[in-house]
Amino acid sequence: MKTGHILRIAPVAAAAMVASAGALAQTQSDTAAELRQLREELRQLRPMQEEIQRLRGELDAVKRQQAATASAAVATAGAPTAAPAQSGWGTSPPTTASNGSMTGSGVSLFGYGELSYSRPRRDSSAATATAGRGVLGFAYRFNERTRMAAELEVENAVVSASDRGEVAFEQLYIERDLTDRIAAKAGLFLLPIGFLNETHEPTRYYGVNRNQVETAIIPTTWRELGLGLRGATEAGLRWDTGIVTGFDLNKWDATAADGRESPLGAIHQEGQLARARSLAFYGALNYNGIPGVNVGGTLYHGGAGHKQAGFAGADARISLAEAHARWQVGRWDLSALAARGRFTGVSALNATFAGNPTPVPDSFGGWYAQAAYRVWQQGDLSLVPFVRYERLNTARGYSGLPAGLAPAIAPDIRTWTAGANFYLHPQVVIKVDYQSFGNDHNQDRLNLGVGFHF
Repeated sequence: MKTGHILRIAPVAAAAMVASAGALAQTQSDTAAELRQLREELRQLRPMQEEIQRLRGELDAVKRQQAATASAAVATAGAPTAAPAQSGWGTSPPTTASNGSMTGSGVSLFGYGELSYSRPRRDSSAATATAGRGVLGFAYRFNERTRMAAELEVENAVVSASDRGEVAFEQLYIERDLTDRIAAKAGLFLLPIGFLNETHEPTRYYGVNRNQVETAIIPTTWRELGLGLRGATEAGLRWDTGIVTGFDLNKWDATAADGRESPLGAIHQEGQLARARSLAFYGALNYNGIPGVNVGGTLYHGGAGHKQAGFAGADARISLAEAHARWQVGRWDLSALAARGRFTGVSALNATFAGNPTPVPDSFGGWYAQAAYRVWQQGDLSLVPFVRYERLNTARGYSGLPAGLAPAIAPDIRTWTAGANFYLHPQVVIKVDYQSFGNDHNQDRLNLGVGFHF
């Protein structure tokens, strides 16, 4: 290249380099400005990020509580669930937090049904089949804080004067949220005692029939008229307290077997023109702060004689206490419950029952332990075998009876139940089990059942 050409190109190249350097400097300056602006925006967003993290933590806490309650565990394990942890009542009404709250206002329907077949091993002629329970419930939300719920139950399919069926309101109450964590209710409602009394749909317990301890000792389903409060803490502690109508010892029949089968079941009032001179109090605690864990208990105390003039048991009182624990971990579902009740002030009444087969017992109680394991699951289908051992006695001594006129104290009832729940859906179950009665093998039986809830 000629020297003249080089001299002519050099100034142009230099100018281009200067221009490029200037553009680069400007670009770097703009980038620095944009970075400064981005840092400022991030600094301003930091409080929002902290608030999001806080809300996320609260949401996780709520999820942990709900995981220990009803239908979440059913959906994941195809098995019964622990006691509800939120401020709702029971699991049947859709107004409750454990079963999904209604939105807006209007009517919601819910219910359950159970049908069963039972064949004694040593007497096939005594085999029976029955539509044990059909329940239709309805709820109405008046606004975000006030609602009502009712359950109408039909037992054994047919109700008439000559049949063994029954129709009754199992629940009928108004509920009001006083705060986000405290609710009050008034009406006919289920007491928060044990596992089954509030949560007794057939899909939520193992075996064709409800366990004996929670039917003979705790008279599931046990409902009373009264007022109640329920609250829950962020740590997963739920508390219940209330004042309700009690039992009526005036209904005791010392010549019948009802008291031997279930002392409290023979004298409960169920909201039917209930005597209300002597009221009762209850208090319950349940801890659900650890996913899959429920530990709790209930105390109940109240009068049962209602100060009736001329009634020998006018000052009678009843106390009942229970404690329970449940651990649902992985495929396992382990639970245990113990309950004990006592009559006081019945000596004078029992003196009038001398020589009868069923006077009022001093005390009654029992316990059970249960283990279940989900061996298989595919979609909604799941198979959950289980085994349960129960030991109970509905009459442990009698006061007020002369020697020789008191019935012999029967040995404890000892029962093994083994079987399986096969879930077609978390809300539809087919059941089979075999029961062996250690103190009377004539009662050993095979049971089949179908149940659902919605």
